[in-house]
Amino acid sequence: MKKKMIAGLASSLLALVVVVLCAGSFYFYHVAVARASKEFLSESPDLKTSPEVEESKETTLADDEWWNSQNFERRDMDSEDGIHLKAYYLPATGPSDKTVIIAHGYSGNATQMSSYARMYHEKWGYNVLLPDARGHGESGGGYIGFGWPERKDYLKWIGRVLDENGADSQIVLHGVSMGGATVMMTSGEDLPPNVKAVVEDCGYTSAKAELSFQLRRMYRLPAFPIVETTSLLTKLRAGYFFGEASALEQVKKSKTPTLFIHGANDKFVPTEMVHEVYESCAAEKELYIVPKAGHGEAYRMDPETYEKTVAGFIGRFVQSNHG
Repeated sequence: MKKKMIAGLASSLLALVVVVLCAGSFYFYHVAVARASKEFLSESPDLKTSPEVEESKETTLADDEWWNSQNFERRDMDSEDGIHLKAYYLPATGPSDKTVIIAHGYSGNATQMSSYARMYHEKWGYNVLLPDARGHGESGGGYIGFGWPERKDYLKWIGRVLDENGADSQIVLHGVSMGGATVMMTSGEDLPPNVKAVVEDCGYTSAKAELSFQLRRMYRLPAFPIVETTSLLTKLRAGYFFGEASALEQVKKSKTPTLFIHGANDKFVPTEMVHEVYESCAAEKELYIVPKAGHGEAYRMDPETYEKTVAGFIGRFVQSNHG
């Protein structure tokens, strides 16, 4: 009788654990992966604007006004798995074979990348393509891919640029935060030689590492087993495991010169992550750490040095005498 009671209690506890894990997995899937409002971001102290960047609001407003004054063309296509994707396209003011594809961050959209678009378009004469990632902005999709399925979307956007702008196109990929992870993950694919350089700004090593970090930091919970069970649910619903979405593994295969940028005070995607991807990158590379900058603040913290560093790096691989 005693053994039966112990066995029954053990079974009940096991069932309770399974129920709690299932409930937790669905909750964290909705919070992190599903297309939904990400209110927790506004509550994160790690995304609080630094005082130095707060002072640059006038510059941000000027970039937004610049965006609103441009005559963007719209682009759209279907992904390999049937999601309808949309993008903004701004041709250079004169003939140019240079195009930058700019990747926005988690829970953002293309319109928030006005400062980067303006930099490439006004200062360096690039055509600019700004996709809304799947699950963001005007693109379709009910989930966020953390850069993994998006890497294949970017391969198609690269192909679109070559189809429309010609086989002699020179392409730069520039991404910030999740966009930085996206362009790193794209760099590990078999890219055409037209992709001359990658600029990644504050991207994470992998979705699993970043979500594990946030689970510990925001919820004071151990990563195991909730990250694993949520990853399984994500595989069933969105088609990928968190561990697959690894910028770290992709840059090991990259042949494209890559500039790694990160804020020294980034506590949302911890600064040590950039050292991991930088050390692992197999391609020609450069590292630029921006003093005092928090997450996504590198450009606004020191625009002059940021522009000088990016221009110097991509200028080694993009020929200015084309176009």
